[in-house]
Amino acid sequence: MKSVLIKNANIVNEGEIVKGDVLVQDGRIAEISESISMKSAETKVIDADGSYLLPGMIDDQVHFREPGLTHKATIESESKAAVAGGITSFIEMPNTVPQATTIELLEEKFAIAAKTSWANYSFMFGGTNNNLEEILKVDPQKVAGLKLFLGSSTGNMLVDDPKILEEIFSKTKLLISAHCEDEATIQANLEKYRAEYGENIPVELHPKIRSEEACYISSSKAIKLAEKTGARLHVFHVSTEKETHLFSNKKSLADKKITAEVCIHHLWFTDEDYKTKGTKIKWNPAVKTEKDRNALLKALLDDRIDVIATDHAPHTLEEKNNNYLNAPSGGPLVQHALVALLEMYHRGKISLEKIVEKTAHNPAILFQIKERGYIRKGYKADLVLVDLNSPWSVKKENLLYKCGWSPFEGTIFKSRVTHTFVNGILVYENSKFPNKSNPERLTFNRP
Repeated sequence: MKSVLIKNANIVNEGEIVKGDVLVQDGRIAEISESISMKSAETKVIDADGSYLLPGMIDDQVHFREPGLTHKATIESESKAAVAGGITSFIEMPNTVPQATTIELLEEKFAIAAKTSWANYSFMFGGTNNNLEEILKVDPQKVAGLKLFLGSSTGNMLVDDPKILEEIFSKTKLLISAHCEDEATIQANLEKYRAEYGENIPVELHPKIRSEEACYISSSKAIKLAEKTGARLHVFHVSTEKETHLFSNKKSLADKKITAEVCIHHLWFTDEDYKTKGTKIKWNPAVKTEKDRNALLKALLDDRIDVIATDHAPHTLEEKNNNYLNAPSGGPLVQHALVALLEMYHRGKISLEKIVEKTAHNPAILFQIKERGYIRKGYKADLVLVDLNSPWSVKKENLLYKCGWSPFEGTIFKSRVTHTFVNGILVYENSKFPNKSNPERLTFNRP
């Protein structure tokens, strides 16, 4: 693509907002200045006219369902929705069919993404009770990390043998990302409510079954094990106030060995929303109380929680419309994550600078991603322009998810993503996709 000159933007980057221009050439940020003149007649000029220019979001937890579950989603469909939502890089999870628990199966997913993805990509390798030998083969410079399910998951991905867990934590050099819910507590709670309700358990009891205690027991155990072994641990989708007190904000982020993520749905919904949303907001871990939601935001703002992600996990509407016990957990979020955060900005809950820190800068630091996550000269040009004053309503007809539904349907957002650049290519512009993307496999600055 020709070089692109973005003029008159409010550039949100590294803790400040400055008015200026950004020149993109050969897929990288070539110049950032208060005013940049035209370099060539071939340069495409975009007048941002006071819109806000952000580094593209790096979503560190998505489930794009390919291979094996493509009736729900594909890497192509969901990455395209992500780009429309301002996400320019994603890290996808291993619980597909087959599960990415061998090097060969992992590389098959990379091959699919290389052909079909709209955004930059990496994948987590999946840990099990019996694949330590494969885990130790993974190249930390080429793979985002290791995903461990310490609560129930699909197939054989529940890692519940304490000796094997300690061995994995002790031996791997990979960043370990963990889903933390205690399976024994969940099953005990489930049997309690089954005895009362049979097979017709109300969805409102989901946060009682996958309870605060289930989350805390598992998170605290994982953190103790990481402290004992020196492992690098990243706790996914923290959902309770109690868990937030397990994390520190004392050290510089680059030196933190134990970090945490919060997801959009845990910052937006509460248990009151089950009455109207039902199984559409059934996630694992569960959406919990308003008190929990407020505590998560507080921990995000005071830097105990380091990253905001989506845990995008689509299912068909037919699947989600089952009763509580049969409806799968998860929902689609990548197209609406950034605008939901911008809505929180409009409500005075979070600053634009903090949104950028938690969705772009920090994922780049924590995963040691090369040359992304910032608006810096020489970095890859993954950029997003947002108009903070252009209201729109989420409707079925403007959804890009293959599953065709969203928990945000009917929501009016004040802000919208107008332009998304992936490696310098303008792939999304005002609800259209003018150019095919040329995404890259993420690489990592690790020894």
